[in-house]
Formats: sequence, C-alpha cells, structure tokens
Amino acid sequence: MYVANTRGIAVSVEPTYLEARSSPDTSQYFWAYRVVIENQGLETVQLLNRHWMITNARGELTEVKGPGVVGEQPILKPGESFEYTSGAPLNTPTGMMGGAYEMENDRGERFPIEIPTFSLDRPNERVFLN
Repeated sequence: MYVANTRGIAVSVEPTYLEARSSPDTSQYFWAYRVVIENQGLETVQLLNRHWMITNARGELTEVKGPGVVGEQPILKPGESFEYTSGAPLNTPTGMMGGAYEMENDRGERFPIEIPTFSLDRPNERVFLN
C-alpha cells in the first residue's frame, strides 16, 4: 500500500498485477490499482481533474490528464472517502505511476494533492529502479 497526504486529503493506492490480462510474449503487461481518497481535513472538497505520470522500465513517460476519475468528480465532506479501481497497461514488465488530483474546496480554491508514486512490478521479475 502506498500513501500520500496533502492538506488533509489522504490518497492510498494498492496495485495488483493481472496475469490473465497480460501477454508477455507480445510485451503487454496489465495492472489494476485500487485508490482510496479520504478527506481527513476540515473542509469539503471536490476532485475535479487527474494527472497521471506512467513510466515504463525504459524510462519512457506517458501522461494521462482529464476530468475526474472513472467518470466521476466526487465531493468529499470531512470524514468521507471515495474508492475506485482502474487499470494501466505497460509494454515492459516493470514501471511506476504517480501524479496528482486537482481539488477544489467550497470557497472555490483549487489545489493539487499528491497521488503517491507506486511501483508496477510483474511477480518474479527482476526489478530495476527507475
């Protein structure tokens, strides 16, 4: 489990390698990741946008930007959390992901919160630090 906390918003990520969806013979590797966003702060916030940075084992970077997560822009009151699962493909058996969510509080202030950088590792694969 990987965790980051920014301005009272905790983001935890748990990646899982999906052997059944991967095809090493054609350099296709797939991971699912479960994200929990928990408002541990004192103000209501809304997740507006996501910005992912995905790096494969060769250091090649792919950026993914867009509104919300899994088609939603959740509003989190103090003490509330939002959980979702998504996936990421790579063309190498290891890599890493991280990024930020853009949040907005009820006063209209927008600010980034960190998505912790986490490792994508195929089981039993030699890991190279990127």
